[in-house]
Amino acid sequence: MSVRRLAELQPESFDFTPENRAWADKQIQKYPPGRQASAIIPLLWQAQKQNGYWLPKPAIEKVAEQLGMPLIRALEIATFYTMFQLEPVGKFYIQMCGTTPCVLQGSDAIKAVLARRIGPPHKVTADGLFSWTEVECLGACCNAPMVQINDDYYEDLTPQNFEKLLDDLAAGRSMKTGSQIGRVTSEPVGGLTSLTEFWGKDGRSGPGRLPEEGGQPDHAAAAGEKAAQDAQPGLHAPAHEQVSRDREQRKGKPTDSIADTGTRTERPVQGEGKRADDHAKANTNPVTSGAASASGQRMPHQGAGTGSASQKGVSQMSSPEQANASQEQTNESGVKQTAGVPADKAADAAPGEATSGDARGKDMP
Repeated sequence: MSVRRLAELQPESFDFTPENRAWADKQIQKYPPGRQASAIIPLLWQAQKQNGYWLPKPAIEKVAEQLGMPLIRALEIATFYTMFQLEPVGKFYIQMCGTTPCVLQGSDAIKAVLARRIGPPHKVTADGLFSWTEVECLGACCNAPMVQINDDYYEDLTPQNFEKLLDDLAAGRSMKTGSQIGRVTSEPVGGLTSLTEFWGKDGRSGPGRLPEEGGQPDHAAAAGEKAAQDAQPGLHAPAHEQVSRDREQRKGKPTDSIADTGTRTERPVQGEGKRADDHAKANTNPVTSGAASASGQRMPHQGAGTGSASQKGVSQMSSPEQANASQEQTNESGVKQTAGVPADKAADAAPGEATSGDARGKDMP
């Protein structure tokens, strides 16, 4: 961000009007004692509006004095936030959005009008009416390109309607804020594509009414719409009605998709996942009573145990390799050997010492 400095020419003094002073006192009362400095931004903003939309140094000093804070703290805030104009601006201060959505929608043409009608940025016209600057996103991307003039947004601009807008402002004629092409709020330019039965395609002719139009909503129409929705077969409807409804809802939707099933996909496992699944099933068998006794496993008692179903399943299921892994075998030399452990290791193992070949077993009790 470029360095922001106070204007060279400053007024001699500044003081709030009685109305603005009362307003400032109410803002300060919102904060607890000792925290009145938190009101600095609204007070600086009100001082700027009173002074023709720019903030002079005497106004910053007055606000700092009223809040009991060091002047340097107030100067830090005033020079940091770009919402505070530190040099004189025109009566109609135009901030033109030049971010990507507005550029794609033609803001360069709006900038050309400003340069031709007003001049370079930050220069006030000779009659004191206009000045302008380019700013970053102002948050009205749906209705780009747009400008902010003082406190109001003017959207859906073209070079033609923007020229007319400037002429009307200069002549003192009343202006319509918002969209300049008749768009309702941020609705699609071609009309609504949903809720048309309530608002109408143009957003105005339906039974609903926007609050700012002063109309009251049509409660009877809304109740009728709700009754029509409630009349659709629900969970307690007969089965044939539910099936018919589901078929209608699935029309045009891809098969085996979330939209088609309504819950989740039911695609079969394919490729490596299917082979891994088949391999796991082939090598997972119930432990027979003989294998269990040979391996020292205890068969769970019917109805006994407090573990979960998944825990019970662990003790009941094993593979033949696991069942035979702990069987003691006798080799040709007559030495008892545990499956999977070399004979010389088994013969050298002391009683009670681990013979699994795992070094961690020596530390186990």
